[in-house]
Amino acid sequence: MQTTKMSSKGQIIIPKAMRESRHWRVGTRLAVYDTAEGLLLKPLVDGDKVPLAQGLASIRQRIAYKGSCVSIEDMNAAVLDEAARRNPPR
Repeated sequence: MQTTKMSSKGQIIIPKAMRESRHWRVGTRLAVYDTAEGLLLKPLVDGDKVPLAQGLASIRQRIAYKGSCVSIEDMNAAVLDEAARRNPPR
């Protein structure tokens, strides 16, 4: 067993022998899991990455607007109305 100390920023140093035995280099990305026994670190491999197009499609599905279409003119009018509401003439 080896010990380490956490910094004020929550950073810990993984002992060199452990990093070397696992071939973890500078920049290695690690997934952090909170388990009943403590924290578990697992390196992310290239297979864990999601292709950009797939990731963007996933985001679009989650935030997609489901209402009716609105014209640019209607959007501009709504912006001007809100600006007038927030800044009434004095």
